[in-house]
Formats: sequence, structure tokens, C-alpha cells
Amino acid sequence: MKALKNHTLIYDNECPMCNIYSKGFIQSGMLDEKGREAFTEISVKTKELVDFNRAKNEIALVDYNTNKVIYGLDSLLLIIGNSFPLLEKIAGTQPLYWFFKKLYSFVSYNRKQIIPSSKDHTEESCVPDFNLKYRLAYIAFVVIFSAYILSLFSAKLNIGLSHNFGRELAVCLGQLLWQTLFLRMYLKDKIWDYLGNMMTVSLIGTLLLIPALLTNFTGVFYFIYFGAVVLIMLLEHMRRCKILKLSYWPTFSWILFRMTALMLIILLSI
Repeated sequence: MKALKNHTLIYDNECPMCNIYSKGFIQSGMLDEKGREAFTEISVKTKELVDFNRAKNEIALVDYNTNKVIYGLDSLLLIIGNSFPLLEKIAGTQPLYWFFKKLYSFVSYNRKQIIPSSKDHTEESCVPDFNLKYRLAYIAFVVIFSAYILSLFSAKLNIGLSHNFGRELAVCLGQLLWQTLFLRMYLKDKIWDYLGNMMTVSLIGTLLLIPALLTNFTGVFYFIYFGAVVLIMLLEHMRRCKILKLSYWPTFSWILFRMTALMLIILLSI
């Protein structure tokens, strides 16, 4: 690999994803040993060059040769392109550049809902601005993906349920509407952070169901498996509520809807 010399990547050290890929650049030799700097530990020299507000939304790369800073996807393409010029050239062509830029923003603006941190509530934290468009896009993605996987998994329970995407989509949307109406006044300005985290809990559960789709066991096995997944989701929901400094009410409401929806589905299938 060809190291990008005299450049420093300002990464969110409280974001596991940012920590992993920035460390990967160092270990692979794409950046030198001092090629990254934690956002919360930024030096005075770097602080004078970086737009702090923008760096919270788009990772910053400081070029000390020119004292200029580039942000977001462009910073990553510069690092990768220094070692793989062809990849940078391909990714920089339209419409690929447009797609990757949107994907970068999609992940960046939702990264604290994908992997939250207990330190996200301090003034020094690298927390991105709230972007309604990308939050709604994340919620829509999880709802549709979860509904599709659940429609496949439900047929394996052997309780008379067939593949029905519409039914599972209604359940996912119902959960979202239920929590919003039940908790809107209680959560106030935290409602969007909570909904984003709740969607990630659903996404985790959905991903855990996928391996079971590749097996062929009895309905009892899939009931037990589903119960284990729901338990994992419950514990993760409680953990995230604790990080958000919320009481037991969101978890209570979440469980109530899950139980009500499951009983209704079973009753309607008999």
C-alpha cells in the first residue's frame, strides 16, 4: 500500500464503525502511523483548520501540505485513490459518485442510531445533525426489509401462516405508529433518536432470523428460535433505552405491542 503522507483523518472515536475503518487505513498502510486523530482529542493546530460542525456530519481529512480540509466521501476516496487510483476514478464517475455520496450520508446521519454511545450527550461528542430525510429513509429501509424477512420466516412456524408481505408490513408500521403515538409526549425531542434506535433493534432481529431461513426443521424449533431472537431484541431495546437515559415506559410499550400483534396473528390464523 502507498501511504498518504502528511494527512490526518479526524475520526469519531466514539463510533465503532469510524474507529474500525480509520484504524484499518493505518494498519493497511494507506495512512501513516499518525494519520488519524480522535475528534474529542483534536490538536490546537488541527482545530484551527477544521470546520467542527461539518466534521460531525462528514469525516474530515486535513492536508498539512496545503492546510486544506476535505470532507465525507471525498476524503475517503482520496485515501483509497492514493493506493488504488483506478478505484477512485471508477467511484468518481456518475452515477456511482452520486450513489456512494447518498449512501455515505445515509450511514453518517444515522450512525448514532445504528450504534449509540453513552458519551453522545456531551458537548465535545461527534454527534451528527438531525436530518429528517435520512432518518425517514433509514426507518423505511428497516420496515420494508424486516417485513420481507418476517413474511418468509412466518411460514416456517407451521401455524397456518403463508408468505404475506402485506401482513408483516402492517405489523412493522403498526409498531412504529404505536410507539410514536404512545411515547411522543413523553420523549419530546428524543422521539427521533428513539425511533432510530428502535428500528436498529428490529434490524438486528431481522438479521438473526436470516440463518434460520436456510434450515429445515420442525415448527417447534422455529418457535423457540423466534423466542430467543425476541429475547435478544428485548435486552438490546432495554440497553439502548438506558443509553438514551429513558425509563422503562418505551420498553413496556414495545413489549405490549409485540404481544398484542403476535396474539392477533395467531388467532387469525386458527
